[in-house]
Amino acid sequence: MEIITIKSLIKNYDGEGLEVHALRGIDLSVRRGEFTAIAGPSGSGKTTLLNLIGGLDIPTDGTLTVAGNNLAGMSAKELSDMRLNSIGFIFQAYNLIPVLTALENVEYILLLQGVGKSERRDRSRRILKEVGLAKEIDRRPKELSGGQQQRVAVARAIVSEPELVLADEPTANLDQKTGAGLLDLMHDLNHKKNITFLFSTHDRMVMEYAERLISLTDGMIASDKKKKSLKESAEKKLKKQR
Repeated sequence: MEIITIKSLIKNYDGEGLEVHALRGIDLSVRRGEFTAIAGPSGSGKTTLLNLIGGLDIPTDGTLTVAGNNLAGMSAKELSDMRLNSIGFIFQAYNLIPVLTALENVEYILLLQGVGKSERRDRSRRILKEVGLAKEIDRRPKELSGGQQQRVAVARAIVSEPELVLADEPTANLDQKTGAGLLDLMHDLNHKKNITFLFSTHDRMVMEYAERLISLTDGMIASDKKKKSLKESAEKKLKKQR
């Protein structure tokens, strides 16, 4: 069953008097539980596409359905509610609230959803333990490493168990080892909780981990390939060696 259905999606911008064609008629569907990366060079349209799927921007033309919602027919309030209840976001710059602890950052999304204090505190502690930050729950972002901050961002994105997680260049500010650990974590969460992950990236490692790789060029889909992830391939190779 599809969680994302896109037909003839177009997005144009006014760039200082010149019309910029960011997306030129995208047709795409993503099934629930996929672990997919959208790749392409700067200016290819991958971040624009992710922003449209997340309801953070409005298409110029075409249809876009996310988690059963036709985004074109939704009000700003309805889009906000959809983002709150159905989508988790992971940003390149982490976007954590500086004055809040790791625990408070994670439970903030549950606070907005109206979850009671005891339950949201328990769920947030549990998810931070799951991402390996049980001992850092009382630290503020400036007291955490980049990798730890991104793990807090992942915990915040998944604590409410959304149907879809959108990750925009999630490994861009991380070293290779930290980035690989984060991708392992998200891959495990994808399989354990069946959360759909959709990345925009130009990081080769993210492309290798993805089970489906969609390449964009000049606002159009250049290729769309399903494959085994890097982790699955490594595990298969290890089994053959035993």
